[in-house]
Amino acid sequence: MKEKLIEAVKDKLDGLDIYIDDVTYGKQNGENTLTIILDGKEIIPLNKVVMATRILNPILDQLDLIKESYILDVYAKEKGEEVQ
Repeated sequence: MKEKLIEAVKDKLDGLDIYIDDVTYGKQNGENTLTIILDGKEIIPLNKVVMATRILNPILDQLDLIKESYILDVYAKEKGEEVQ
């Protein structure tokens, strides 16, 4: 799933100077949740996270990678944070 999503959005996120660092899907607080972590060379301001989410939403709908309903959680990776 991660590779398909990265390939589908790479060119669109390049214009924002950000990229997808990680994608996870699972239960959070009892809800199906797709989490997308963004990263870039600079600290990513909230408005870029919002713009990226607006880019990601229709692409996720078109790819239809997840058949069940889920919550989309998009956020920027903190500088210096290592994803486990």
